[in-house]
Amino acid sequence: MRLELSWPLLGLLLCAGLSASEEFLVEISGTTVTITCPLTEEDIDWKSTVGKTGISNERKYIITDHDSSPANLSCSDSSGKRYLYLNARVCANCEELDVLTVTGIIAADLLITLGVLILVYYFSKDRKGRASSGPAPRPRGQKTQRPPPVPNPDYEPIRKGQREVYAGLEPRGF
Repeated sequence: MRLELSWPLLGLLLCAGLSASEEFLVEISGTTVTITCPLTEEDIDWKSTVGKTGISNERKYIITDHDSSPANLSCSDSSGKRYLYLNARVCANCEELDVLTVTGIIAADLLITLGVLILVYYFSKDRKGRASSGPAPRPRGQKTQRPPPVPNPDYEPIRKGQREVYAGLEPRGF
Protein backbone atom coordinates (compact mmCIF):
# COMPACT_ATOMS: atom_id res chain seq x y z
CA MET A 1 0.00 0.00 0.00
CA ARG A 2 1.35 3.39 -0.89
CA LEU A 3 2.08 5.90 1.88
CA GLU A 4 -0.17 8.58 0.33
CA LEU A 5 -3.20 6.31 0.63
CA SER A 6 -2.59 5.51 4.28
CA TRP A 7 -2.52 9.15 5.53
CA PRO A 8 -6.32 9.67 5.42
CA LEU A 9 -6.85 6.33 7.13
CA LEU A 10 -4.37 7.25 9.87
CA GLY A 11 -6.08 10.62 10.34
CA LEU A 12 -9.48 8.98 10.70
CA LEU A 13 -8.14 6.50 13.25
CA LEU A 14 -6.50 9.24 15.32
CA CYS A 15 -9.55 11.52 15.24
CA ALA A 16 -12.11 8.77 15.86
CA GLY A 17 -11.39 8.56 19.57
CA LEU A 18 -11.37 12.33 20.13
CA SER A 19 -14.38 14.56 20.28
CA ALA A 20 -14.84 18.26 20.99
CA SER A 21 -16.25 17.52 24.44
CA GLU A 22 -12.95 15.90 25.56
CA GLU A 23 -10.89 19.07 25.18
CA PHE A 24 -10.21 21.77 27.74
CA LEU A 25 -11.67 25.18 26.97
CA VAL A 26 -9.28 28.03 27.89
CA GLU A 27 -10.49 31.64 27.83
CA ILE A 28 -8.12 34.57 28.41
CA SER A 29 -9.30 38.08 29.24
CA GLY A 30 -6.68 40.55 30.50
CA THR A 31 -4.85 38.69 33.27
CA THR A 32 -7.75 36.36 34.07
CA VAL A 33 -7.61 32.80 32.72
CA THR A 34 -10.73 30.62 32.83
CA ILE A 35 -10.35 26.88 32.20
CA THR A 36 -13.33 24.57 31.62
CA CYS A 37 -12.85 20.88 32.38
CA PRO A 38 -14.00 18.38 29.71
CA LEU A 39 -15.51 16.10 32.36
CA THR A 40 -19.26 16.41 32.71
CA GLU A 41 -19.97 15.49 36.33
CA GLU A 42 -20.84 18.12 38.93
CA ASP A 43 -18.25 17.18 41.60
CA ILE A 44 -14.91 18.10 39.98
CA ASP A 45 -11.68 18.39 41.94
CA TRP A 46 -9.04 20.80 40.53
CA LYS A 47 -5.34 20.47 41.37
CA SER A 48 -2.44 22.70 40.34
CA THR A 49 1.11 21.37 40.53
CA VAL A 50 2.67 24.83 40.48
CA GLY A 51 0.64 26.11 43.40
CA LYS A 52 -1.58 28.46 41.41
CA THR A 53 -4.50 29.68 43.40
CA GLY A 54 -7.82 29.82 41.66
CA ILE A 55 -11.54 29.67 42.16
CA SER A 56 -13.23 26.37 41.38
CA ASN A 57 -16.78 26.73 40.13
CA GLU A 58 -17.98 23.23 39.21
CA ARG A 59 -16.45 22.64 35.75
CA LYS A 60 -14.66 26.03 35.56
CA TYR A 61 -11.37 26.97 37.21
CA ILE A 62 -10.61 30.72 37.25
CA ILE A 63 -7.07 32.07 37.75
CA THR A 64 -7.02 35.80 38.46
CA ASP A 65 -3.83 37.86 38.02
CA HIS A 66 -2.05 35.14 36.05
CA ASP A 67 1.66 35.99 35.58
CA SER A 68 2.22 34.10 32.28
CA SER A 69 4.25 31.37 33.96
CA PRO A 70 3.57 27.76 32.85
CA ALA A 71 1.31 25.65 35.07
CA ASN A 72 0.25 22.00 35.22
CA LEU A 73 -3.43 21.63 36.04
CA SER A 74 -5.65 18.60 36.46
CA CYS A 75 -9.36 18.08 36.94
CA SER A 76 -10.78 14.81 38.17
CA ASP A 77 -14.09 13.25 39.04
CA SER A 78 -15.27 9.70 39.75
CA SER A 79 -14.96 8.70 36.07
CA GLY A 80 -11.37 9.83 35.45
CA LYS A 81 -8.72 12.50 35.49
CA ARG A 82 -7.62 14.98 32.79
CA TYR A 83 -4.35 16.93 32.67
CA LEU A 84 -3.57 20.31 31.11
CA TYR A 85 -0.25 22.10 30.61
CA LEU A 86 -1.12 25.81 30.62
CA ASN A 87 1.36 28.16 28.96
CA ALA A 88 -0.82 31.23 28.42
CA ARG A 89 0.64 34.66 27.75
CA VAL A 90 -1.40 37.44 29.30
CA CYS A 91 -1.03 41.19 29.64
CA ALA A 92 -2.85 43.73 31.76
CA ASN A 93 -3.03 46.55 29.19
CA CYS A 94 -4.05 44.55 26.11
CA GLU A 95 -7.15 45.40 24.10
CA GLU A 96 -9.32 42.64 22.72
CA LEU A 97 -10.39 43.00 19.10
CA ASP A 98 -13.21 41.07 17.51
CA VAL A 99 -13.08 39.72 13.97
CA LEU A 100 -15.24 42.53 12.55
CA THR A 101 -12.90 45.23 13.86
CA VAL A 102 -9.81 43.53 12.42
CA THR A 103 -11.57 43.05 9.08
CA GLY A 104 -12.57 46.73 9.03
CA ILE A 105 -9.01 47.86 9.76
CA ILE A 106 -7.58 45.71 6.95
CA ALA A 107 -10.26 46.84 4.46
CA ALA A 108 -9.71 50.52 5.34
CA ASP A 109 -5.95 50.09 4.91
CA LEU A 110 -6.43 48.53 1.47
CA LEU A 111 -8.80 51.31 0.38
CA ILE A 112 -6.41 54.04 1.55
CA THR A 113 -3.51 52.34 -0.25
CA LEU A 114 -5.56 52.08 -3.43
CA GLY A 115 -6.52 55.77 -3.14
CA VAL A 116 -2.89 56.84 -2.76
CA LEU A 117 -1.95 54.67 -5.74
CA ILE A 118 -4.63 56.32 -7.92
CA LEU A 119 -3.56 59.83 -6.81
CA VAL A 120 0.10 59.14 -7.58
CA TYR A 121 -0.81 57.75 -11.00
CA TYR A 122 -3.06 60.72 -11.79
CA PHE A 123 -0.55 63.39 -10.77
CA SER A 124 2.45 61.69 -12.40
CA LYS A 125 0.52 61.34 -15.66
CA ASP A 126 -0.43 65.04 -15.51
CA ARG A 127 3.17 66.19 -14.95
CA LYS A 128 4.46 64.30 -18.00
CA GLY A 129 2.01 66.21 -20.23
CA ARG A 130 3.01 69.63 -18.87
CA ALA A 131 6.75 69.06 -19.13
CA SER A 132 6.66 68.26 -22.84
CA SER A 133 4.26 71.05 -23.89
CA GLY A 134 6.65 74.02 -23.59
CA PRO A 135 9.95 74.66 -25.37
CA ALA A 136 13.09 73.79 -23.46
CA PRO A 137 14.94 76.82 -22.09
CA ARG A 138 18.40 77.54 -23.54
CA PRO A 139 21.18 76.99 -21.04
CA ARG A 140 23.50 79.92 -20.47
CA GLY A 141 27.25 80.12 -20.06
CA GLN A 142 29.37 77.03 -20.49
CA LYS A 143 26.39 74.70 -20.75
CA THR A 144 25.45 75.82 -24.25
CA GLN A 145 24.26 73.21 -26.67
CA ARG A 146 26.94 71.85 -28.95
CA PRO A 147 26.41 70.21 -32.31
CA PRO A 148 26.95 66.46 -32.45
CA PRO A 149 30.56 65.36 -33.07
CA VAL A 150 31.71 64.70 -36.63
CA PRO A 151 31.59 60.96 -37.31
CA ASN A 152 34.90 59.18 -37.73
CA PRO A 153 35.46 58.22 -41.40
CA ASP A 154 36.95 54.87 -40.31
CA TYR A 155 33.55 53.81 -39.06
CA GLU A 156 31.39 54.96 -41.94
CA PRO A 157 28.70 52.53 -43.08
CA ILE A 158 29.39 50.39 -46.14
CA ARG A 159 27.80 51.83 -49.23
CA LYS A 160 26.60 49.72 -52.14
CA GLY A 161 29.45 50.77 -54.42
CA GLN A 162 32.21 49.95 -51.90
CA ARG A 163 31.44 46.31 -51.20
CA GLU A 164 34.40 45.10 -53.30
CA VAL A 165 36.85 46.57 -50.74
CA TYR A 166 35.62 44.12 -48.14
CA ALA A 167 34.93 41.22 -50.50
CA GLY A 168 38.44 39.74 -50.05
CA LEU A 169 38.06 39.39 -46.31
CA GLU A 170 37.00 35.85 -45.54
CA PRO A 171 36.01 34.66 -42.09
CA ARG A 172 38.85 32.77 -40.48
CA GLY A 173 38.30 29.49 -38.70
CA PHE A 174 39.87 29.15 -35.31
